[in-house]
Amino acid sequence: MAQRIKKGDRVFVNSGKDSGKIGEVMKIQGLKAIVKDVNVSKKHQKQDQNSQGGIVNKEMPIAIDNLMPLNKKDNKPTRVQFKILKDNKKVRIAVNSGDQIDG
Repeated sequence: MAQRIKKGDRVFVNSGKDSGKIGEVMKIQGLKAIVKDVNVSKKHQKQDQNSQGGIVNKEMPIAIDNLMPLNKKDNKPTRVQFKILKDNKKVRIAVNSGDQIDG
């Protein structure tokens, strides 16, 4: 199955405790994504030789189903469809504008 969200995309959170927030995808883990400054929880971290101990804010994974990529023209969330170009390259297309999301 093709992924409609990729690393580096700016996304809109459309459901959950952080609905309405916008962030950038830092990592994809299966059917979940880690988005910068979204779904942040506090983690108690023990001190070791390399890092300071204490309470650390950490981004937790969020389901890809709850994310929508932003259209680059008007910065609004959009659904994604796929299209195969003449050179057999598969690209993502924004449904509301018809623009290509991939570079």
